[in-house]
Amino acid sequence: MDMGKGKSKAGKIRASHILVEKHSQALEIIRKISEGADFKEMARQYSTCPSKKKGGDLGWFGRGQMVPEFERAAFALNVGQMTHEPVKTKFGYHIIKRTG
Repeated sequence: MDMGKGKSKAGKIRASHILVEKHSQALEIIRKISEGADFKEMARQYSTCPSKKKGGDLGWFGRGQMVPEFERAAFALNVGQMTHEPVKTKFGYHIIKRTG
């Protein structure tokens, strides 16, 4: 049953991220982006996640699909916003941008 495009994404968000090992490196990337560097380009260049091939895009996801720290930060953002502090998880440090 097709519920239409809007309904299928109910409760879900779309986000991109850049994953690095060091807090200091994450801060440096946040600084570069805030000074005008392209998020997708920074993801391709620095991220250690396979999503870097897609500019960091993780697609649409709902609650319970990501580690709790990542989920809290991503769902707290408005569309178009990016975290200004690195988000630490067991994978490393994330810079998260909500895209949908």
